[in-house]
Amino acid sequence: MAGEVKPWRRLRRGLEHDFTVARVREDWWADPRTGLEHPRVRVDCADWVNVIAVTPDARLVLVRQFRFGVESSTLELPGGIVEPGEAPERAAARELEEETGYVPGRMVPVGQVHPNPAFQGNVCFNFLALDCVKRHEGRQDAGEDIAVELHPRAALPRLILEGHITHSLVVAAFFQERLLGESE
Repeated sequence: MAGEVKPWRRLRRGLEHDFTVARVREDWWADPRTGLEHPRVRVDCADWVNVIAVTPDARLVLVRQFRFGVESSTLELPGGIVEPGEAPERAAARELEEETGYVPGRMVPVGQVHPNPAFQGNVCFNFLALDCVKRHEGRQDAGEDIAVELHPRAALPRLILEGHITHSLVVAAFFQERLLGESE
């Protein structure tokens, strides 16, 4: 039986620092058990999308790009920010085409996750894009340097287990897609 957790009460908001892709601030909260004050960092980001893109011949369309947090390149799903007023499914198709030049034949939502609810409030929406066909070389945004890689879909477990794919949100997307397939 799950226990009840009382909500914390925000006492005051800290100064907000805008870093373009995220706004960061430190707020002060009251512990509902003790009443003591605790500072907590909040990172406000737009919602995100990840796209499991599959070609008609069962290849995954993946992207490799430099990630500043780990200071190296990572193998990931195409994805990005949901623009204000944009539906997540539309953002997924747009990001897939911009980053890779591939266009999906059909989009299927597979789930959503909170990237890090400890200090972020945004959602990452995961989609399966089927029958993806290459239409052009892609239109990367300024500041992006993306290499597109095709991998056999059957190689996915090896890519994850051998540490070629390490991004937790990418692994979560593949897990949700697997669960969706098992429930059908």
